[in-house]
Amino acid sequence: MEVSISDTSRIVTLNGDINEVVYALGLGDAVVGNDLSATFPSETLDLPKIGYQRTLNAEGILSLGPTVVIGNEEAGPPEALAQVRNAGVPVVILPDETTLEGAVRKVLMVGEVLGIAERAAELAAQIEAQVAAARALVPAGAAPPRIGFIYARGPDILFLAGRDTPSESLVRAAGGIDAGAEAGLADFTPLTAEGLAAANPDWLILTVDGLESVGGIDGLLDIPGVAQTAAGQHRRVLAFDDLAFLGLTPRVGKVLESLIASLYGDR
Repeated sequence: MEVSISDTSRIVTLNGDINEVVYALGLGDAVVGNDLSATFPSETLDLPKIGYQRTLNAEGILSLGPTVVIGNEEAGPPEALAQVRNAGVPVVILPDETTLEGAVRKVLMVGEVLGIAERAAELAAQIEAQVAAARALVPAGAAPPRIGFIYARGPDILFLAGRDTPSESLVRAAGGIDAGAEAGLADFTPLTAEGLAAANPDWLILTVDGLESVGGIDGLLDIPGVAQTAAGQHRRVLAFDDLAFLGLTPRVGKVLESLIASLYGDR
């Protein structure tokens, strides 16, 4: 459905990654509310919250008097967004991107929606240049490390990432093999000891919050199957900021650079 945007003076963002893009494009002062996944930049933490991106509250959104609401396909529930639309507020839902190329598309789409396409093109070019510079840091001839990304929200909520995930895109750009994808997994699959053993990653990546939720590296090693992997045996565990790693935000080039430095720094 085509949406006409004529006023961007009061923006509500529905997802942390979209919120970060809006700020990176210089429209942070126009953001009047966002969801709980919006954690960067720091000033965004002080804004009114409208719930979590998948469990949004229509009344909370409308109470902020937005002139435009923007998010991606993770936002919901659909009934809440329909309620906002029915109140006469333009709601724009963009595709949920899972690749580094998608991170660039996201910036361009947000810029087009908000009427700052030229500024968005400049930011997109910067991101592309940062990603290219990071890719060039992968040592020539280095054996590709096998990497598994575990999404954790406590020891009982564990998923191994596979194909079509932001982590797969970052791992491949870093010259690695996504262990979950190679094992035939798609999206985020419930973690099992057998599945992890079959994937047998050399490195494990979690988000900072995820690693903390399982009790740090020692707690992670207590999860069935982890200690039996090459990563577990050598305590090769990396942790990245949740939004920066999974959100494919304008910081994606810096995240990729940091990942490559961690993987190959001892070489």
